[in-house]
Amino acid sequence: VQLQASGGGLVQAGGSLRLSCAASGRTFGNYVMGWFRRAPGKEREFVAGISWSGDTTDYVDSVKGRFTISRGNAKNTVFLQMNSLKPEDTAEYYCAAKRPIAGDGWMDNYEYWGQGTLVTVSS
Repeated sequence: VQLQASGGGLVQAGGSLRLSCAASGRTFGNYVMGWFRRAPGKEREFVAGISWSGDTTDYVDSVKGRFTISRGNAKNTVFLQMNSLKPEDTAEYYCAAKRPIAGDGWMDNYEYWGQGTLVTVSS
């Protein structure tokens, strides 16, 4: 089971990046997928999540209106479109997956994690 994140890079403030996460080794079509980030010297932070169907999403307040999470047609791929990037968005970004559990929060109990992809936003 593997989650492979890609798409990070260096961008100027106000620019855009699109992160991708490809899942392999099993079918993640019925899993909740999420993006997290860890900035230097800070705790890991939930960024965005999407339901198995793609119909429901959630975002941390600091990225609402700027970031969009989506799933690919095969459901084993998840994207994070990041627009209007700010220097405070600089972080290592991780994708994660979990089975949906009634009452479970968006940021809790992820079972599978990918390696990070670094996003650096210059001012």
